[in-house]
Amino acid sequence: MGLFSFLTQEIAIDLGTANTVIIHNDKVVVDEPSIVAIDRNTGKLIAIGEQARQMHGKTHENIVTIRPLRDGVIADFNAAELMIRGMIKMINKGSKLFTPSLRMVVGIPSGSTEVEIRAVRDSSEHAGGRDVYLIHEPMAAAIGIGLDVEAPEGSMVVDIGGGTTEIAVIALGGIVCSKSIRIAGDSFTSDIQAYMRHQHNIKVGEKTAEDIKIAVGAALPDIDNPPPDFIVRGPNIMTSLPIEVPVSYQEIAYCLDKSLSKIEAAVLNVLEQTPPELYADIVNKGIFLTGGSSLLRGLDKRLTDKININFHVVEDPLRAVARGTAVALKNIDKFQFLMG
Repeated sequence: MGLFSFLTQEIAIDLGTANTVIIHNDKVVVDEPSIVAIDRNTGKLIAIGEQARQMHGKTHENIVTIRPLRDGVIADFNAAELMIRGMIKMINKGSKLFTPSLRMVVGIPSGSTEVEIRAVRDSSEHAGGRDVYLIHEPMAAAIGIGLDVEAPEGSMVVDIGGGTTEIAVIALGGIVCSKSIRIAGDSFTSDIQAYMRHQHNIKVGEKTAEDIKIAVGAALPDIDNPPPDFIVRGPNIMTSLPIEVPVSYQEIAYCLDKSLSKIEAAVLNVLEQTPPELYADIVNKGIFLTGGSSLLRGLDKRLTDKININFHVVEDPLRAVARGTAVALKNIDKFQFLMG
């Protein structure tokens, strides 16, 4: 292997419903929305990542934009393969001579079925992966935020991503109990779309709903440093005439309440299954929030008040899973929980 090691490229991939992050040599080399634009007639790739996101909801009949992952799992096999391959190409922009063989570690939701795991593995292999290892996302998130996952003490991670919320209690290098629910960033976005339609008679697309969530998204109707109202422009559903509506963070807190209650219930459900010794460790340490949707204003406070255990939003929660996947890649021989 020594002589040819330069021919092997090691990459860690966090294949997310909303964003895909690739780490190579300890550097984040790709951090793009998980979306591709494809020519409907030829099936050829037109754009990928941020470029494709700009086109989302604005295409004509010859171009189709696809989000290959839904609810954390691959929904469109062909598009997923094109996306992974295209993103790997972004890393190797410079070298035209040869494509190195790839060794990959890919994060998958903890509730994945055999079929879903197979789909990730096949897509990765088709995109050029020679050795593909899989790691459960909550485990990767725990490693990524610097927890010692092999210690004989319990740690609890709640990873709220785009498609799924993964909740897991980890000890001794394994997941003791976990739950994966399909309520996360995408559900919040569609809640906002529905709310704008019912409450304000205004039609907004996925991209605008996402912008509203980022600008004024909140989990509590009363937070410190509230953001200013966000002005939404769009057609009135009844008349199709343009209207402008200011949206406040209190409204968004109200419209996300149902989905957030389901996440609370799932966290409580995992705590119920947790062995008492580990439960005590978790109360001491607190529970760690990772994933892009954990950036929702006031979410940590809402969960802390509801569950009576401290919740901490980790730093750079968007990339926690990717960082953990990269650490696992470096220590493939050490971590037994990698699925080879």
